[in-house]
Amino acid sequence: MKKLLFLAAMAPLFSFAQPLNTMNNPNLPGYEIPSQQRMQVQMQTQQMQQKGMLNQQLQTQNRVQQQHLDTQINNDTRRVLQSQPGGAGLNGQQVLPNTSGGMLSQSANGQEHMLQPKTNGSMLKP
Repeated sequence: MKKLLFLAAMAPLFSFAQPLNTMNNPNLPGYEIPSQQRMQVQMQTQQMQQKGMLNQQLQTQNRVQQQHLDTQINNDTRRVLQSQPGGAGLNGQQVLPNTSGGMLSQSANGQEHMLQPKTNGSMLKP
């Protein structure tokens, strides 16, 4: 009987109790259904994870592309240096400049040595 009397006395005080979740009251504007809130949070978490993965893939792709470009530049630079006079030859040997003049060097009498002019058919004659 004492318990019943105690509950009867406390009944008016229960009406003043606050709901458990004061931030999401269905009687207030902006109410969100808890299951929709959970789904939205899960989707946002998934989007953040996907964004992180995409950023990581982009960084990897950029690094691979930069390495490829660096390799191309190094190969092109090496090719240009090897093709220039005085640069490293294909066998790693340095090509020396021709200081003697080759076919156009002057002889003791001041004339230039040149090959004999060729005419049609002259290559066939011994």
